[in-house]
Amino acid sequence: MNITRNNVDALNAIVTIELAKEDYQGNVDKVLSNYKKNANIPGFRKGAVPMSLIQKQYGKAVMFEEINKVLQDKLNNYLVEEKLDILGNPLPVANENFDWEADVLKFDFELGLAPEFTVELDTKNKVTKFQVVADDAMLDEQVEFVQKQYGKLIAKDSVEETSEMVGTFSNEEEGINYETKIPVSAFRTKTNQKKFINKKVGDQITVNTKGLFEDEHKLMDYLGVDHDKVHGLEADVIFTIKEINETEKAELNQELFDKLFGKDVVTSVEQLKEKIKEDAEKQFEGQADQKFLNDVYEHLLSTTKFDLPADFLKKWLETAGETKMTAEEAASEYEKSEKGLRYQLIEGKVMSQFDLQLNFEEIKAYTENLIKQQLAQFGQAEPDDKTVEDIVARVMSNQDEVKRISEQVMNDKMLALFKEKANVKTKEVSYKDFVKEMYGE
Repeated sequence: MNITRNNVDALNAIVTIELAKEDYQGNVDKVLSNYKKNANIPGFRKGAVPMSLIQKQYGKAVMFEEINKVLQDKLNNYLVEEKLDILGNPLPVANENFDWEADVLKFDFELGLAPEFTVELDTKNKVTKFQVVADDAMLDEQVEFVQKQYGKLIAKDSVEETSEMVGTFSNEEEGINYETKIPVSAFRTKTNQKKFINKKVGDQITVNTKGLFEDEHKLMDYLGVDHDKVHGLEADVIFTIKEINETEKAELNQELFDKLFGKDVVTSVEQLKEKIKEDAEKQFEGQADQKFLNDVYEHLLSTTKFDLPADFLKKWLETAGETKMTAEEAASEYEKSEKGLRYQLIEGKVMSQFDLQLNFEEIKAYTENLIKQQLAQFGQAEPDDKTVEDIVARVMSNQDEVKRISEQVMNDKMLALFKEKANVKTKEVSYKDFVKEMYGE
């Protein structure tokens, strides 16, 4: 057997494997011998079928199968030994005039090679790292939300300015059929608010989505509209009232503070706001970190230039899935997936270039911390070690969970690297402005 490689260019290569009969014939003879022992053919006793008949009936199929096994094994070993970083899978080169009777069989395989490139993190253009703060307006809203959440719900016969309604927004043409809870005050204009006043359960009110809320993104919350549809959506929707309620707000007293945070942890409205601010900004930090991570990758996608073996990948896509694609379908699929492939290659390069690795102890420690946080949410602030160990063992026995946690640990390593190495500028914003940065105006 002989294996050679011809590099067509930096991104494409042809690997040629030459097989002599001795490379596969022994396996073929062994399989045919087993067939002979177990064959049940009319007119012959079991095990007494002539080998010539076995050869005639099964010989070619067995030869093809055994040659394929040898080819796959030798090709995979060659790729590992040569440390070839390929994209997709090797593609056999078709040969209509292939001579299966030749003493030496020669097979060609196309390879798409991963491009060589480096990633520069300390670039001229700065990437913004947002620091989201809970401003006074938001804190006042959250205090009111807490009061309503722990307040007393009173059913009403008709809608008033301070009412909260439960109902369904619907528009068949736009695919909207979404049950929601919405206060009358959520509507941006008095004109739309007045449409609901004095209405009763079962009544239907038609409003237009254009300018319905102060922020178009509220269409996602109240109508279940996808983000890519919210901007400029102009459609009539029907709201069918199912419930009308009024909330009698809870008093801001020690009883409420204790219910929220435990006895005497918070003793004033000022401390309540401080606690809300602390918790909110901690939550915002995670969202801001994720946006920062995404923005760095978008920046790297635009500044890290490399070519891909596009023609090879399109050809590979034609046969890669369960259903074969046409050349046109494969080209369209490649166009849609090219950005994701570049993202994966850049991510892999960052990991290798900056030696970001995972080990079992890191994954286990992250899992333990995660379990303790979850138990704390259910009132077990200091769980015993045995309880935590048992839960961690169950989680770590689930491959899907280990994969998910591993990705999160690596995500955190990437984030720390980018914060350290990338050219970052920090900008302090309110949560409202941060949402605009996330989704646009």
